Amino acid sequence: MSIVHKSRGTARRKVAALLMLLLLASSPLGAHNGPPFPIISDKRVGPVVVSLWTHPDVGTGLFYVIVDPPPGGAIPPDLKIEIGVRPVTGRLAEVIYPTQLENQRGQVQYRTEAEFDQQELWHVRLLVKSSQGDGEASADVEVTPPGLGRWDLLMFSLPFLGVGFLWFHVIMRKHKYRKSQLQKVSS
Repeated sequence: MSIVHKSRGTARRKVAALLMLLLLASSPLGAHNGPPFPIISDKRVGPVVVSLWTHPDVGTGLFYVIVDPPPGGAIPPDLKIEIGVRPVTGRLAEVIYPTQLENQRGQVQYRTEAEFDQQELWHVRLLVKSSQGDGEASADVEVTPPGLGRWDLLMFSLPFLGVGFLWFHVIMRKHKYRKSQLQKVSS
């Protein structure tokens, strides 16, 4: 009898886990499908050395600028960084976005969000301004499609849910069969 009771508890836990996955699949998710990646690495721009990391998604894309002092130098206290974006095709004019300094435990990092209206190649300009000098660097980046929404995730999870349902059905039939065998033995 204890074996039957244990399998019933295990089946319930598995059904609960399946329901949790279903609930997670129906929750709204952002468009970010992967980590940011660098498009400019350790480049001297004006009075500082910068690395530009991006997470370019249709809708809102993110940019992170990591700033280091040049060898033997310091980061200017009045440093301002801006990011300019425009489609490589030239169908839209460049839009300049200011960045905000973020506190990153000893690392100087600036962050901004940029709007991308469609998936295509975009030109990105990094503009550095300070009293110690100005500088500019640029790169092109392919904007990624928007992330999966709740309905996309549900659609993609249907085959897995179907297999899970079949597996659960087989387990329940096994459970009923064992229970009927135990009843036959005990009578």
